[in-house]
Amino acid sequence: MIELAVYNKAGKKIDSLKIDEATLGGEVRPALLKQAYVRQHAHQRQGSARTKSKGMIAGSTKKLYRQKGTGNARVGPKRTNIRKGGGVAFAKSRTRDAFRQEMPKKMRRLANRNALLAKLVDDEVKVIDVLAFNEPKTGAMRDILDALGVNRTCLIALDAGNRNGLLSARNLADVSVLRIDQLNVFDLLNHRYLVLDKASLLAFIDGTANKTASAGKEAA
Repeated sequence: MIELAVYNKAGKKIDSLKIDEATLGGEVRPALLKQAYVRQHAHQRQGSARTKSKGMIAGSTKKLYRQKGTGNARVGPKRTNIRKGGGVAFAKSRTRDAFRQEMPKKMRRLANRNALLAKLVDDEVKVIDVLAFNEPKTGAMRDILDALGVNRTCLIALDAGNRNGLLSARNLADVSVLRIDQLNVFDLLNHRYLVLDKASLLAFIDGTANKTASAGKEAA
């Protein structure tokens, strides 16, 4: 069991949580985390690069100078692919979808939970009893992070309805914000600290965060 401290907004420990490693994969699995990380990184590539063939280059099709008698090598038009500024011999003309990688749903879910386990093992998860604001206050969020000792990149995971929390954190440097049901390997491993409230952490571990988000989408 992992014992995790729960803090208030002033950075004082007021409670603790016990988390069973078995619910998060039992042990940190580096190979699984790498596979999921590389997959998500690859999916961010658009594959929409384009190049122009010589028929797409603006310019005359006239031969630059006569074939013989100049002492120079023979040349064609300036749009040919062997000249600077000319077209490409085999131009890219369609979207490339070869960057996508398949991964079973159960492996993806396990990887997300295992990434959280890795943060817990490294003592990089900061849990607050309640992370709510009456109105958006960037300074208040900054004070909370300072009180928790967050001095590196930080990922803040919030409940879907916590709009004031989102507005309070989105302008802070080196801080990223997402919903708790969107917590994933890529964002977890790209930030040093994870900050979230107690209810959101328990919802993610129990699996109710995704169900709540799905219900909200159906209602909308």
